[in-house]
Amino acid sequence: MTYITKPKFHHPSLPKNALGYTHRDYEGKVSTLCAGCGHDSITASIIEACFELAIEPHRVAKISGIGCSSKTTDYFLNASHGFNSVHGRMPSVLTGANLANRDLIYLGVSGDGDSASIGLGQFAHAMRRGVNMTYIVENNGVYGLTKGQFSATADRGSKSKRGLTNNDNAIDLVAMGLQLGATYVARAFSGDKTQLVPLIKAAIEHEGAALIDVISPCVAFNNHAGSTKSFDYVREHNEAVNRLDFISGRAPIHVSYDPGSTQVVEQHDGSRLVLKKVAADYDAHDRAGAMNFLAHHAAKGQIVTGLIFVDSEPEDLHRHFNTVDKPLNTLSEKELCPGSAALEKINASLR
Repeated sequence: MTYITKPKFHHPSLPKNALGYTHRDYEGKVSTLCAGCGHDSITASIIEACFELAIEPHRVAKISGIGCSSKTTDYFLNASHGFNSVHGRMPSVLTGANLANRDLIYLGVSGDGDSASIGLGQFAHAMRRGVNMTYIVENNGVYGLTKGQFSATADRGSKSKRGLTNNDNAIDLVAMGLQLGATYVARAFSGDKTQLVPLIKAAIEHEGAALIDVISPCVAFNNHAGSTKSFDYVREHNEAVNRLDFISGRAPIHVSYDPGSTQVVEQHDGSRLVLKKVAADYDAHDRAGAMNFLAHHAAKGQIVTGLIFVDSEPEDLHRHFNTVDKPLNTLSEKELCPGSAALEKINASLR
């Protein structure tokens, strides 16, 4: 098997940020995702956001679970801390790391299967506890690693590549984030870099639980049912000695549209997404209003994008626990074990 690696040579005229870093300093390995995958567009937006914020890569901890989305942490911030956890458990691993060292910037990357199915409980508790992190959901509505079954975020009435109709109601992670107390809630389309980059930058700077649900179409499982060139048809009519896939290259989908307007995005299979970008005068500080706004446009079949809600006075988990400013993993033995007198005073207060 041949692996493609990026050249170490950097062109001397590459643009640099305030720290003297170039975009290459925020990149990772070469992506192994399908050509045209929306997840790669999200990766590019994360790289751009970190470059523009002039973040030192070693100050970032990127944590993921399992799925196509969770592979993407390997494709950016190669010099950052990283941990790939088990399926659906990214939030608890990130919470533990955050409690141990509050000085790092925590970037959690997950998918609709990782967060809305097996990890739904973990997602919920991370939101309600206000863990200081940027939580990016790369949402494509299918299980890409297990050949395109409906995920929990697939819209009711949508059809799979096999022509099956989804009869289950969809889980809206943005609505859940609002209800559970997330203090920064946004939704974007992977192909709209103009919108996504500033949303990521603001989420990184936000103190509290910041959620960005990014609609990211899966190019591998949007081929129409009944095609004799589909993966299903070929497998049903072929006596194969092994299971091999070839995904033809497709161009990434990019859009640009004004605040307050609606944009219809045609995907590779001819299906359409209807995106509604919030207007410039939209009030993002009204949690109840945001939930009503989502429900109103969902009834029209429109996916709302933009900054949907932000709390101007957020509180994170450390403030809830009243922890010290110094990272817990740097405390000395004397600070961690103050002695029997202090312990007795604590016990007495609990009697």
